[in-house]
Amino acid sequence: MPLRIQINTKEIEGILNEILNTKSPPVGRCRLLSSGFSPAHALNIMEDISGHKECLGCGNCIDICPFLSREPSRREKTEQRTSMALESIVGEDCDQCDACIMVCPQVDTTIKHYVVNHRMLEVMSRLEQRIGDEDEPDLDLFLEEALSQT
Repeated sequence: MPLRIQINTKEIEGILNEILNTKSPPVGRCRLLSSGFSPAHALNIMEDISGHKECLGCGNCIDICPFLSREPSRREKTEQRTSMALESIVGEDCDQCDACIMVCPQVDTTIKHYVVNHRMLEVMSRLEQRIGDEDEPDLDLFLEEALSQT
């Protein structure tokens, strides 16, 4: 859980937009821009990372990534479930959907609100254009196939 007093996005808007415009999963860099853990937050693991910004390795970003859903074989490159693993296995193939930011428990709510309020229209229009792209897989067929396997 990020600190109670979180980053003011007006102070970091320039760098935040630069990160969000980069063709690579932004969750790790958004986590570093965030306030970090409160000192009272501790994990039940060998290392004490309370009060720091290290990735928890929860895997939420890996699980939500639509690119990895379409190309699950890329997950076999590593067993790590960190934001750095996401960046290395997705790289410049990132859809720039910002879903990884939204599910990361370490990204400040202020940054998530910024993404929703200032970036989602742009993201949705970019994804809508890709749906009609003949080089992209048909998302309806992908969904039907996924549902038929359950």
